[in-house]
Amino acid sequence: MNGQKPNYLTPALIGGAIAGILSGIPVLNCLCCLWIIGGAIVAAYLLGKDAQTSLTSGDGAIVGAFSGVFGAVVNSLVGIPFQAMNLAFAKRVFERIAEYGQNMPSDWETWFNRGAGPFSVAWFLFGLVIAAAIFAALGALGGIIGVALFGKKTSGTPQAPLPPPPQPATPPQP
Repeated sequence: MNGQKPNYLTPALIGGAIAGILSGIPVLNCLCCLWIIGGAIVAAYLLGKDAQTSLTSGDGAIVGAFSGVFGAVVNSLVGIPFQAMNLAFAKRVFERIAEYGQNMPSDWETWFNRGAGPFSVAWFLFGLVIAAAIFAALGALGGIIGVALFGKKTSGTPQAPLPPPPQPATPPQP
């Protein structure tokens, strides 16, 4: 790329913000993996729009992985206010499962009572690290897809046409 590396930061921040917000909002987070890949595709598009030359799939993987990590941070921050609502929803799901299943552990309710306690920085950071790894992998995939879709640049100089293929030799006439 002419010795010049593209600026990954701005496209990755924009793509990560899109992915993190959409995957952190309840109901929309059902499509979490799609939002991550989509945010990385947006990042690859923005990277390709400003690039002077064609991008490689490595460029897409880098901007996508960065986008995924930024998306994990935004997702974790957006998810904090919805933590109690998500916990209540999961409790209702387990209550419905318990109505129909006899193999539920007898103390499953205490799991939710422990989870409804005060905010834990340790669990937040643990979840952030796990989310960053998953988001980075999916983001790299989305970045590669985005470069395949939007990263090709046409060169300014026209290429010479290819010579016509050789014609098969005709056998001599007797």
